[in-house]
Amino acid sequence: MSSNSLMGFAPALGWNSWNTFTWDINEQLIRDVADVFVSEGYLEAGYEYIVIDDCWSLKERDADGNLVADPEKFPNGMRALADYIHGKGLKFGMYSCVGTHTCAGYPGSFEHEFQDAAMFAEWGVDYLKYDYCFKPRHISGELLYKRMSLALKNCGRDILFSACNWGADNVYDWIRESGAHMYRSTGDIRDNWESVKELALSQLGKQSYTGSFCHNDMDMLIVGMYGGSNNDFIGTIGGCNDIEYKTHFSLWSMMGSPLMIGCDVRKANQATKDILLNPDLLAINQDAEARGAYRIKPEPQWFHTDDVFMLVKVLTDGDLAIGFFNLSDSQRELSLQFWDMGLPYAAGYALSLYDCWEHKELGVYRERFAPVVAAHDCLVVRAKLVK
Repeated sequence: MSSNSLMGFAPALGWNSWNTFTWDINEQLIRDVADVFVSEGYLEAGYEYIVIDDCWSLKERDADGNLVADPEKFPNGMRALADYIHGKGLKFGMYSCVGTHTCAGYPGSFEHEFQDAAMFAEWGVDYLKYDYCFKPRHISGELLYKRMSLALKNCGRDILFSACNWGADNVYDWIRESGAHMYRSTGDIRDNWESVKELALSQLGKQSYTGSFCHNDMDMLIVGMYGGSNNDFIGTIGGCNDIEYKTHFSLWSMMGSPLMIGCDVRKANQATKDILLNPDLLAINQDAEARGAYRIKPEPQWFHTDDVFMLVKVLTDGDLAIGFFNLSDSQRELSLQFWDMGLPYAAGYALSLYDCWEHKELGVYRERFAPVVAAHDCLVVRAKLVK
C-alpha cells in the first residue's frame, strides 16, 4: 500500500448531497451519482467518496436505540446502497451529529456514539461527516469529537472522520489531537461570490493548521451549481459564473481543502467538468506533503488590500504552485518578486512557469513575474527551478 492510499493522508475527494438536494435525497439519486462518477471520469481523476448528508433517517430511533434509514427514501437499506457504491470502486459516506439531533432535526449521535459507529461499520460506511447542531450547552464539543473518534477507530472498519464544527470553540487548537482526518473551519458555504470570498479570506493566516491526516475543510464545493440548490439559504437563483467557480476551485485546491463536489453531477456542463477534473489543480491539492500555502501580498505598498494576493504552496518534488488571485471588482496587475519565495537573483536560478488552467508553458522568468488578472479571476502556475 502506498502512503497516498492511507485514509486521510491527502485531502478527501468526493461528492456530498447537501448543497444541491438538502432533504430531497433517495437511493436512486445516490446510485445515479455513483454511475456518473465512473462514466464521466470523476473516479479516474481521484474522486472516490459518495456522501449522503442530513435527512436520511427516520425521526426516531428503533426500540433498541438504533438509527433507522428512511424506508421510503432508501427502500433497500444502507448496506445494499454501500455494496452498490463499493461495486463501482467508490467509497460510501454518511452523516450524523454530535448533538441530540442533526441540524435538520433527525436523531443525532449524542450518547449513542459507540452504538452508531458499530452500525455505520455494519452498513459498510467509509466516511462520516459529523456536524455540530443541538450540542448540549454545558458539554465540551472537543470531548464529543474525541468520543466519536474513539468509537470510529474501534468499530472494526476504517471510517474517515470528517469533523464539522464550523470553526467554533478554537477548533484549530485541539482538532488534530482528537483523531479527526478533516475538519470544517468555516460556516456554511453559499452559492455566491461573496460567500466564496469570505470563506477563503477567513482562512488566510491559518495555513499552518492543515496537513496529512487532519485537513482544513473550507466546506463543500459550489462549482457548477449556478443557483441550482433547492434551499434558499444556499442559493436558488444565479449562483456564480464559470470564472468565479474556477477561482473558487483554485483557492480550495491551493489551500489544501478537501474537494467535495456539491453540484448535480448528472447535469454538469463541459465548463464544470473542465474545472472539477483539472488534473493540474488536483495534483496540487493532492501533493504528498500536504503543506499549507503561504500568502504574499503584491508590490507596490499601496496595493496591499486583502482582495489581491498570491498563494505559494511548496510541493514534494521541489516545484512551487503559485496562485495569483484577484478577488476585487476590477482588473489588477499582480507583481511577484521571486526573492519573496526564497529565490534571490544572485542564486543564478530562474523559474520555468506552466499555466495550470491553460495547460501550457509560459516561459522562463528571472526575478519577477507580473501577470494581469481580471476581476474575480486567478492564474495558477507550477514553477520549476531552472538554471
